[in-house]
Amino acid sequence: MTRIVAVRHGETDWNREGRMQGWAPVPLNETGREQAAATGRWLAERHEFDRVLASDLRRTRETTELLLESIDASPTFESAWRERGLGVYQGLTRADVESRYPEFGLRETAYRATDVVPEGGESLRTVHERVVDRFEDLHGDDGTTLLVTHGGPLCILLGHAKGHDLTTALSAHHLENCAVSEFRANGAGTTVVHENVTAPERR
Repeated sequence: MTRIVAVRHGETDWNREGRMQGWAPVPLNETGREQAAATGRWLAERHEFDRVLASDLRRTRETTELLLESIDASPTFESAWRERGLGVYQGLTRADVESRYPEFGLRETAYRATDVVPEGGESLRTVHERVVDRFEDLHGDDGTTLLVTHGGPLCILLGHAKGHDLTTALSAHHLENCAVSEFRANGAGTTVVHENVTAPERR
């Protein structure tokens, strides 16, 4: 059996400001660092991890480093786990994008426009394909994998495991910063054990 324990990155100032981060090299803020450290301690009490995989963006790298203060494993950073590339819309607030460019606003209108590509970015369909393809690659790995990624990929994975279409997967889920979701996979498919759980001691 394959167990995948997936964690969203800790909070950034852009999260607080409602800015669309995409691939921007945004660091964790102090709250995000505290969240990640607390989540690492909490996970270490519950799991022994055989491997650690993470998005190679700055906020996930920093989250992973703080998680590994409590977890004895070496990380592998991969571009497959990145958030959506937003191109020219990166850094704009969600409110600005929703009013001026609603097809890229990451809410209901955007979710329906899954094949639209922002200039310099990628479509939601492309994100879905790269995330799910890499996720399926893990199904032959016995043991427990810690996965550190972003809200968008996690919504996609939760929807994939539940059999949702892409629009439903993106609109029906919301992950808190440093929230944990657990998947178990075997020959019969993938099951969501729990989702959007946060460590009791985190702020």
